[in-house]
Amino acid sequence: MTIGQFLLPEFDEEMKNTRELLERVDDKQWNWKPHAKSGTVGWLAAHIAAMVDWIPFTLQSEELDYAPVNGPSYEPPKIENRQQLLAELDKNIPKARAALANATDAEMRKNWTLLASGQKIFTMPRVACIRSMVMNHIIHHRAQLTVYYRLLGIPVPGLYGPSSGETEPTAAGA
Repeated sequence: MTIGQFLLPEFDEEMKNTRELLERVDDKQWNWKPHAKSGTVGWLAAHIAAMVDWIPFTLQSEELDYAPVNGPSYEPPKIENRQQLLAELDKNIPKARAALANATDAEMRKNWTLLASGQKIFTMPRVACIRSMVMNHIIHHRAQLTVYYRLLGIPVPGLYGPSSGETEPTAAGA
């Protein structure tokens, strides 16, 4: 079993949880944010869905300068509602899964670099990048989105077991 194939059960479970969480995004609350310095519900959800595509990108490239000095910055896909959000996620999951399933161990061990304006942010093996910059990053932002849901009275799904959002009325709904 390759490293990529070894990661597939975790990937499948996290993508199931990700889709379940993103299915609850409410278009009416797309532009809501809990604080002036926070991202909106829509931005956060779109960021999560777009990050899934970072897996094949990481495996097909050696680096990314997301804000190059003499070129265009990274532009995430334009997602404006829940329908587009789920379409983006559903497009990215099979691509990412196939990239993991087909990656050789040599490809997974090869270093990958993230840059900003030509300055190195980090270099690490692709497998570590996929686990930290992609999977853990998705999980981190999903957690933020669950807090938004609590504040908005949206039931939080049980991502790793039962959730009080599924079994008890929320404060906003009480």
